[in-house]
Amino acid sequence: MNIEDARIYCLSKMNATEDFPFDETTLAFRVENKIFAIVDLVNTKWFCVKCNADYAIELRDRYPQIQPAWHMNKRYWNQLDIAALDDDLFFSLVDHSYEEVIRKLPKKTRIKYGL
Repeated sequence: MNIEDARIYCLSKMNATEDFPFDETTLAFRVENKIFAIVDLVNTKWFCVKCNADYAIELRDRYPQIQPAWHMNKRYWNQLDIAALDDDLFFSLVDHSYEEVIRKLPKKTRIKYGL
């Protein structure tokens, strides 16, 4: 997996956008103005995604390429070594992150996403 393929996948999600909310190198991917993924364009090794708290721990225990996200709430955010992680697992974790964000939106908004 490379950063451009990861970016394209994130932006393929319904209503996904990207911006630089923190500085000129930290790229955030959003849905309904809520962040579901972050990557630093200077150090593209780590790609951060939101995660269910219990699932986050399970993933960290199972895969050395997944760690608590640095500078994020470690209970809900994992950082993925995208060069070392299987592409299918990466895609499923982006999907999970996107869905986690949508699940916390108001019901009226969730309906248009099928959740």
